[in-house]
Amino acid sequence: MITFYAILGIILWVALAFWPAVIAKRKGYSFGLFLLLALVISFIFAYIVVALLEDKNETAEAKADDQAAEEILDKQEDQ
Repeated sequence: MITFYAILGIILWVALAFWPAVIAKRKGYSFGLFLLLALVISFIFAYIVVALLEDKNETAEAKADDQAAEEILDKQEDQ
């Protein structure tokens, strides 16, 4: 019975390791590197690292739009 839970735990660990790796790939970083990080260290740690990374795929136009939106919100808060 312990073998069943050990195998189930390993399968769950590997499945959860794909989560930060997929997010890293969407942000323009290495899928394999973050999959390895999640498998070896922890998928939670890898997810936190990915969440803090800047999106490499974000265009200059999107960054300008975000900055403009923040400026508008700041002006509204000041009033």
